[in-house]
Amino acid sequence: MDAKETVKEYYIRLDGGREDLLDLFTEDAQFYFPKFGISKGKSTFSDLISGLLTAVESLQHDIDGLQFIVEGNRVAVEGTTAGRLHDGTEWEGGKTPGGRFSSIFELRDGLISRMHVYLDPDYGSADTSRFLWPASTYRHY
Repeated sequence: MDAKETVKEYYIRLDGGREDLLDLFTEDAQFYFPKFGISKGKSTFSDLISGLLTAVESLQHDIDGLQFIVEGNRVAVEGTTAGRLHDGTEWEGGKTPGGRFSSIFELRDGLISRMHVYLDPDYGSADTSRFLWPASTYRHY
């Protein structure tokens, strides 16, 4: 697989809950996720997912809508997610403030060696005290 296909396969396996997801990563892969920080080592990915699952009941990426920029061994991805929190709150990127993301991947020998995810982890927009604009001004583009 080329770099773009490897990254796309990551999202397919992640959303499918596939056991072979970690086969796409190097043993020393570096991970970044907001409010989680940076970790190193394929085994730490489960810590990232476990923490996320304390709030998120379900999450799906719009695979067909992903936008890719590839430069050598680096892949930038922009996309949206939809899902539900354990409290029943739902979000859908493009229709709610939460659910848009960008991620940067680096690959080494065909495997993901670095994955940094950039998003607001307040999927359900519960942190209203720090919204700078009223909800009525949210632009649905």
